[in-house]
Amino acid sequence: MAKIVQAPTRFTHPEWTTSNLTKYANAESERAAAERLVDESKRLADETEKRTEKTQRDVNKKFQQRLDDIRYWKTELDDKLAGIVQEIDNLLAFQTRVEKALEATQEPLHIARQCLINREKRVGIDLVHDDVQKELIKEVEAIEGVQALLQRTLEQTIEQVRLNRKAKFQLEKDLKDKFSVLSIDEYCESLKNNSPNIQFKDGVAKIETNSVTPEDWQSFSHENIEKAERERQASTALRSLTDGILQQTTNDMLKQCSEVNVAFSKRIAETKDTKSKLEDHLNKVIAQIKEMEENISRLQKAIQDKEQPMKLAQTRLDTRTNRPNVELCRDPVQYRLISEVHEIEGSVEGLQMRLAEAEASLKGLIRNELSLEEDITIKSNTLFIDEVECVGMRKSINIQHF
Repeated sequence: MAKIVQAPTRFTHPEWTTSNLTKYANAESERAAAERLVDESKRLADETEKRTEKTQRDVNKKFQQRLDDIRYWKTELDDKLAGIVQEIDNLLAFQTRVEKALEATQEPLHIARQCLINREKRVGIDLVHDDVQKELIKEVEAIEGVQALLQRTLEQTIEQVRLNRKAKFQLEKDLKDKFSVLSIDEYCESLKNNSPNIQFKDGVAKIETNSVTPEDWQSFSHENIEKAERERQASTALRSLTDGILQQTTNDMLKQCSEVNVAFSKRIAETKDTKSKLEDHLNKVIAQIKEMEENISRLQKAIQDKEQPMKLAQTRLDTRTNRPNVELCRDPVQYRLISEVHEIEGSVEGLQMRLAEAEASLKGLIRNELSLEEDITIKSNTLFIDEVECVGMRKSINIQHF
């Protein structure tokens, strides 16, 4: 039996026409929408291109401004660093001056103390607290005062050098950072859209949590510069003060050294004059001793010379006692002989008194001679100490301006 084939569905002509019109409308709608999208896309692309270019120009301008700021502060830091470096060198030179000045006080102080020690070897009446002694004590006190002042000045200078170096370190650290960021931002500013080294970096569009504000950034360098300037000014003032101290202390030491030398000159001249006068008196005393010894010899001889006349007178008187009977007469001879004996006795007694006085005087002269010789020896010792030991040693004192 033959199979019956069903015929496909048949559309009417209106349906066919409607279908075609619908497709026309749909196509036109899609085409119009596509055209609008193309136009909008072109406009958006143009707008984004212009906006991107504008943004990049703005970024580049910001880079230029930032680089200008960095270069400005770098220049300021460079200038201030050069100033503080120069000031450190200047202050170190002053530190060396103070150290040398302090070292130079050792010898004058040693000499002044040694002079005091040497003068303790004076003996007797010459161990006197004279002007030389007073001026030497003043010199020791003056030099010790100078040493204390110079030591304090040295300590202040060392501390100021430390502060200057600390300020220098801060400036150098800031400059190192400025140099680094200048290289970074110059590199970033030089990059272009067609640079070979650019690439995508996810997650970089953010503000770092440890970043600072521009005001803080500027304030940091400003404070470093101000601190360095404060230390530089303090250092300059300290140098000026130190220069004045060095001049004043040198002048003080020179003045006191001169005072001591003048006192020594006067004292030595006075001692020499006294020694000379003592020697004159000694010579006179020695001459007088010789004369007195001769006088004693004459008196002793005069006394001795009275022995024979006394013997003669006494012998005559004794012999006349042998006159017989009435011949034992108190005649003028008897009276004169008796008178002669008394006269000779009186003469001898007077001569013996003079002899005793002369011998006492001789002892006094000898004591005076010994005293004068002792005093001259004392003066010679004093002159040796003052003129040879002390003044000779003081000639090596060399106080210079540092």
